[in-house]
Amino acid sequence: MSAHFKHIVIGRGMMGAAAAKYLAQQGDGVAVIGPDEPQDARTHQGVFASHYDEARITRTIDPDADWALMANRSIARYDEIARDSGIDFYAPVGCLVVGPKRGGANPFIQNICNAATKLNVTTELLDDHALEQRFPYFSFEAGCEGVFEANNAGYVNPRALVKAQSILAEKAGATVIRDFAVSVRDEGGVAVVTTSQGQEYRADNVLVAAGGFSIMEGLLPQPVALDVYKRTVTFFEIPEDELHHYAGMPSLIYEPSDPTKHIYMLPPVRYPDGKVYLKIGGDPDDKLVAGDADMRDWFRSGGRQVAQDHLTAIVATLVPSVDLSRVSTGACVVSKTPGGYPSIGFTSSPRIAVLTGGCGMAAKSSDEIGRLGATLLRDGQIGDGAYATDFVPAFAAS
Repeated sequence: MSAHFKHIVIGRGMMGAAAAKYLAQQGDGVAVIGPDEPQDARTHQGVFASHYDEARITRTIDPDADWALMANRSIARYDEIARDSGIDFYAPVGCLVVGPKRGGANPFIQNICNAATKLNVTTELLDDHALEQRFPYFSFEAGCEGVFEANNAGYVNPRALVKAQSILAEKAGATVIRDFAVSVRDEGGVAVVTTSQGQEYRADNVLVAAGGFSIMEGLLPQPVALDVYKRTVTFFEIPEDELHHYAGMPSLIYEPSDPTKHIYMLPPVRYPDGKVYLKIGGDPDDKLVAGDADMRDWFRSGGRQVAQDHLTAIVATLVPSVDLSRVSTGACVVSKTPGGYPSIGFTSSPRIAVLTGGCGMAAKSSDEIGRLGATLLRDGQIGDGAYATDFVPAFAAS
């Protein structure tokens, strides 16, 4: 089989689905290639994605102006995406950022305050006593301050957001191909995509938004420079009759005096198995993925015991009411670029571009990142002077 499209997006994750939506809304001839979520991760042999989850932190405050702009533009469109797709994915529970009080060696909280002022975001600054009174389920170490962002913050459901973006892409006429690409090449003036099932699809141009799997050997004409790290998330089941103890809990980012214990935490959220879990992330060390095969093995593994132990010890003191015996883990990856921003640009071929590298901060901003990728593919350049960075990818030696 060989079909010709104007644009093909490879990857149906958070950025790829958004890019496909924008391309389809602006013209015909759009296809998006990517598999559905596997039924059983432990036996799945294909590719994976990191959006197989129910909650990711969203907030407008970021010390980096470009990341803040991506977040603010995306968050401003949440209501429109939900309305037009019929899918709710955003929980505006607020976001609390806690760290050592200002004036010491750690500038964490001061940087957040400075960013909030620069962005004109209304926040509350809370001392030890106020934190204890306002959020009694948390037990922070002494000498902390918290910055609470009540508006335009909380968490998004990444599964639901991808579903919403996919619905909008299909409504606009995009063709969805439930397979995954194994190679993209420039041949005879067109981009040719070969999938795992041996099918070929041709397009005027292709946007590769394959997340961590953008490093798959042979996928691109030249390897994109991307460090993909293994990450373990840990879940603690909260019984139904205890949920009232955590009513009003916001999303949390916490950096104690020991920065190696920096974590993020999501409030209790109901998962597809019907149970409610509190989720925490923050690996004690960095473990690089060695390649495509290693990445698949990692997703199938379900995470590392050492990370579970590390995060369980933190929960024991941070949220002491949680039953530590009801624990489980999941595996995901974080893809980091050399420049610290998403890589959005063309390869050595003017018909093959990449959109990858969420740098651990892209879930909340994925709609804007997808729009930038769609603009690149449609116009040949991003051309948005509001950003200081140019998003140009780096490529590894072939």
